[in-house]
Amino acid sequence: MSPALLPKPGKSTEGPEDDVQLSLRDHLIELRKRLKWAVIWLLLGFGASYYWSQQIFHFMMQPVFAALPEGEKALHFASSVEPFIIYLKVGLYAGLFVASPFIFWQIWLFVAPGLYRRERKKIAPFVLAATLFFVGGATFCYLVILPPAFQFLINTAGPDIKPVLMMDEQLSLVMMMLLAFAIIFELPMVLTLLAMMGVVDYKFLSKYRRHAIIVNVIIAAFVTPTGDPFNLALMALPMMVCYELGVLGARIFGKKGEAARLTA
Repeated sequence: MSPALLPKPGKSTEGPEDDVQLSLRDHLIELRKRLKWAVIWLLLGFGASYYWSQQIFHFMMQPVFAALPEGEKALHFASSVEPFIIYLKVGLYAGLFVASPFIFWQIWLFVAPGLYRRERKKIAPFVLAATLFFVGGATFCYLVILPPAFQFLINTAGPDIKPVLMMDEQLSLVMMMLLAFAIIFELPMVLTLLAMMGVVDYKFLSKYRRHAIIVNVIIAAFVTPTGDPFNLALMALPMMVCYELGVLGARIFGKKGEAARLTA
């Protein structure tokens, strides 16, 4: 073959970013750039959400209020500055969801150099799917998990004991649950992205399905606030569904043959 027809060293018409190898310093510079933009989008989301933070807080606390006895549907605060700080936190949490599409966009731009040219064109489906899973996880938690969880937690005290619930504590508990489910519902996207990068393949994920079940149950036991079997199952089952969706995504979109050695 003529030397003129040979591919240039370090480059390929099909390889990720033409197979240009980035140094560790280049990766760190790119990571810093993407983190900077993610923080900027988060701050913009906070600015857009803070104006409605009081309304958002009351919306988030509806599962708590629904579990409280009639005539006692109120939360308390211990200092004069606590409501102000609470609403700042609410604005930040809400801003994370508002900015999530743009944050996922930055994540895609960071991992894109490890993908093939044809795969890098899938940025819009990735951002849309990641956002839907993120918001969908929080919505599932709000509608399905939180109401029975607070009913269980508050009613455990008995009819003769009146709850005095603090704003900060309830916000922390609700947000921990919402973010936990939002992140858990990102599992299909994470597994699919790893498969697209050739880190894993669907055979590897299928082989270690039993291990994934055990890990999911352990995580569910730690995150579920009640610990009872019903709420544990409510959290563990969606996690397994997300894992199976990730296996399916890895099978459809994963690189063929590059990660098969992991299953050996």
